[in-house]
Amino acid sequence: MASRLHPLDPALRDVLTRPREAGTADAAAAREVVAERLGALGFTVETHHFRFHPSTLLGFPLLGAGLGWLGLVLIPLLVSVQVPPWAAGAAWLMGCASLAALAYGIGSGAAPLRVGDFRDDANLLATRSRDVRGWIVAHGDTKAQGHSMAGRLIAVWVVMAAVAEQTVLVVLRLSGPLPLSAATMGALLGVVAGMLAGKGRLAGQSPGARDNGSGVAAALSAAAALSDPGIGIMITGAEEFGLLGARALVRDRPGLFAGRIVVNFDTLDDTGSLQVVSHDLPGHAAAQAAAAALAADGLATKLRRLPLGILVDSLPFARAGARAVTVARLDWSTLQRLHTVRDSIDGCSFETALHVGEIIARRFDVFDAAS
Repeated sequence: MASRLHPLDPALRDVLTRPREAGTADAAAAREVVAERLGALGFTVETHHFRFHPSTLLGFPLLGAGLGWLGLVLIPLLVSVQVPPWAAGAAWLMGCASLAALAYGIGSGAAPLRVGDFRDDANLLATRSRDVRGWIVAHGDTKAQGHSMAGRLIAVWVVMAAVAEQTVLVVLRLSGPLPLSAATMGALLGVVAGMLAGKGRLAGQSPGARDNGSGVAAALSAAAALSDPGIGIMITGAEEFGLLGARALVRDRPGLFAGRIVVNFDTLDDTGSLQVVSHDLPGHAAAQAAAAALAADGLATKLRRLPLGILVDSLPFARAGARAVTVARLDWSTLQRLHTVRDSIDGCSFETALHVGEIIARRFDVFDAAS
């Protein structure tokens, strides 16, 4: 099995190392290669089409930019003796509420920033039976931004710090005008947060070997090892644009997930700790089962919740009633590569991905015992 799915296999290597930005011809071509592989393994492959708008990625940059401007607007309200003490608080609350609504509307795809420019993409659903009790999932798309995943996490932390600092200043203003230096420092942190968040725009292309060529390799490895016809394979699209492929499936086909097990593979590097992420109590039980299955093959695994600033496809599936987890392996050096041109095949053998996929396929019955 390992040799059949090794990155030196020309077709699979192409899938793992070619930029596959959702809604592009490259993504469609990669999806065809994966569909052909799944068909050759005896699966019936269905294509679930959906449309999305790429402006979803602008939600966070706009939130950061708005936070910077709001900090500047607050300066005179925080320092002036002629302004009522409550004015800064009212402006802050209204500004934050407006920014949050705008960022959520754009980021979720409910309110595209521009008219037109929609893209077509698709999810793959591969089954051997009509009675599917579990899904193995990986997203096939890639993206490149002005910062890496590590940079995005730092931007999220700075945005949170700016919100906290501005909130403290607004509360202190109720006791009297603040020094200009304090108000200026608060605004400056907001501007820095806006600059960092602004790097979240699309910029170039990423080969996406780790994120998420490794996940696709793990899903295909699992598909080759599966003997249970009740387990399906799902390759989602537009995950990098806010989990839009997974959300489209939940919207259009909610019956696929309620009460099912979903194991999502997302970034299985050959370095760092192996982690199983869950989102709720049913998912935590499934995560414990997955960790036990991996540990039985000598792979030590950590259980954790989803870190703030990172999104994975298991989240919407969990909200749809699935016992959903995400399996990943990475460290800070991996995060510095993700969403950049550095996420290439160099230094990534995919051995972890192939091994993890095979283990989960062979031991999928552990989830039944944990239900």
